[in-house]
Amino acid sequence: MQQHIEILTIETPGRAMLDVSRCVDERLRAAGAADGLVTLFVRHTSASLLIQENADPDVQHDLLAALDGLAPEDGDYVHTIEGPDDMPAHIKAALTATSLAVPVMGGRMMLGTWQGVYLVEHRARPHRREIVLHFAGSLSASTEGGA
Repeated sequence: MQQHIEILTIETPGRAMLDVSRCVDERLRAAGAADGLVTLFVRHTSASLLIQENADPDVQHDLLAALDGLAPEDGDYVHTIEGPDDMPAHIKAALTATSLAVPVMGGRMMLGTWQGVYLVEHRARPHRREIVLHFAGSLSASTEGGA
């Protein structure tokens, strides 16, 4: 079994769900991943990761709206030093996920037909987010021969 670890840096536009599936698959291919497991971990407390539908953008819109309903900016929060969107962002991140594990086969994540991996930016302004990608498994024959 081999391992590969790297950090993906993603620029966000502010509150949004960004499909990072293609980026992760590209990094897996570049690392020579064959079969195994990829773990993704977002290194922030006001952003999260989700596996969600990638066919209809209305799904992302509705999910963001639902999270806003669960943690509105006008809530009666004590932690307000970083702005009105910060504490709601922490709550939204606590309700979602900071890490995901996805099986890999043939160098690609084994997502379902309508699934994508999303970085969810919960803050209103743009941020530079880091996702740690950790692959554990076998490498492709061309990579093993060159190592």
